[in-house]
Amino acid sequence: MSKLQELDNKYVANTYARFPVEIVSGKGSIAKDTDGKEYIDMGSGIGVTSFGIADDVWKQAVIDQLGKVQHMSNLYYTEPCVKLAELLCEKTGMKKVFFSNSGGEANECAIKVARKYAAEKKGPEYYTILTLWNSFHGRTLTTLAATGQDHYHELFQPLTPGFVHATANDLVSVQKLVEAHKVAGILIECIQGEGGVNPLTAEFIQGVDAICHEKDIVFMVDEVQTGNGRTGKLYSYMNFGVNPDVVTTAKGIGGGLPLGACLMGEKVEHVLGHGDHGSTFGGNPVACAGAVSIINRLDDAFLAEVQRKGKILFSALEGAPGIEKVTGLGMMCGVKPVKPAADVVKKCIEKGVLCLTAKDKVRLLPALNMPEEVLVKAVNIIKEACAE
Repeated sequence: MSKLQELDNKYVANTYARFPVEIVSGKGSIAKDTDGKEYIDMGSGIGVTSFGIADDVWKQAVIDQLGKVQHMSNLYYTEPCVKLAELLCEKTGMKKVFFSNSGGEANECAIKVARKYAAEKKGPEYYTILTLWNSFHGRTLTTLAATGQDHYHELFQPLTPGFVHATANDLVSVQKLVEAHKVAGILIECIQGEGGVNPLTAEFIQGVDAICHEKDIVFMVDEVQTGNGRTGKLYSYMNFGVNPDVVTTAKGIGGGLPLGACLMGEKVEHVLGHGDHGSTFGGNPVACAGAVSIINRLDDAFLAEVQRKGKILFSALEGAPGIEKVTGLGMMCGVKPVKPAADVVKKCIEKGVLCLTAKDKVRLLPALNMPEEVLVKAVNIIKEACAE
């Protein structure tokens, strides 16, 4: 064990099962450890470094803003915050944005919006939020309650009340819960990331959208992991022809700095008023300046390249020896190997590729601009690790 790992064990809360790798530098999709060994990064910080490590455009935007003002409270106006909100609304058709620091906080905001809307329109008894089993929406007590995975709940009772869970891709399950509860909002991920990279069907997503419109329920889509170009569209719901009332996102939007956003459509754009919500660091000018450099580059031509490289990724892995199943969309890929996923990830590290896991799958979230030759090299190593 290295000195750094000893200090980590001594002083850092023991909440992460870290891999025995110390990353000290990198560029693009290549990370380097203390011994100078290079790794192809197929995780991008769990979908955060959208344009890779030390991206020049993002870095310059951040440096430029650092030289102006690094933080002001939300009692004042700052250009990066407003510019980013304008970009997001123009690209999505949403009307208002609340900025926070993480995906969990973005989802907290969405839940507050849904409950306030329902309370004002229908009455305070309409507070139930419907989510899906196997979902993941954050680690606060409220977003844990929203998360449809019992093992996350066990040690932290009592969780925030008012949440029910339906079965993914089962509209009857959703309809029964809507009939049985006074539902304020429905929150889904179009692809359940932490739950195992499990896509919802277009029929199901469109069916949930229809139920929400019929019953005047706030339809919310969690785009924390699936958003910001990851699936080959700016946001994953755009693949399915629906228009949510609320969209939450984080991870890849900041390019490496903490940033979350809750986008509100016309139905709920005026729900939050002065003092209803807040965040000291929300809309931080440095984080927002970096995010503007990310969102500005996610144009149609770039997203078409994400789709193209996603097809390369999936076609190379599907049906390969030692691989049972491949799920996901775009550059969000789950690989179910015959052997335990953790064993595959360990072997990949030995061979110079950094991967993630999600349940029983190897999870791949490469930088969106990863060069094709680097992607192919990484995929070949992953295939070797699965086949051995």
